[in-house]
Amino acid sequence: MAEKKNINREGIIQLPAGSAKPGASLASFGIDMPRFCREFNDKTKDLKDDANPVPIPIFITAYKDKTFDFKIKTTPTTFLLKRALKLTKGSANAKLTKVGTITLAQITEIAKIKLPDLNAYTLEDAIKIIAGTAKNMGITVENGKEGI
Repeated sequence: MAEKKNINREGIIQLPAGSAKPGASLASFGIDMPRFCREFNDKTKDLKDDANPVPIPIFITAYKDKTFDFKIKTTPTTFLLKRALKLTKGSANAKLTKVGTITLAQITEIAKIKLPDLNAYTLEDAIKIIAGTAKNMGITVENGKEGI
């Protein structure tokens, strides 16, 4: 039987893909920061974009013996929507100000990326969740049904 480790802390932080550095957000976990950064950067180097850093949420479990486990989550939906439309930010008032229009095909691509982390069983449900996020950001869904 495997030895059960004592958990020191669990939490979620967000770091730029392929370019994590030791810092305050990692120090609070009490882990070997250089080793974590090396492992994280190796796993996310394919997502790295110097022009527009891709934020990656990570669920970290830190153990009392300074070891750790981490699970990489998918990029936030808002980032993917802004990148698809080349926006810097969403609307301050989504009901009054629209910042762009997204196609159903673009939403489907984002839904396929996000499906593992969404609370959805089917791609259609994931599309509805992404479309709702777009609507809340002031983005109009083109060729979409009102129910989406």
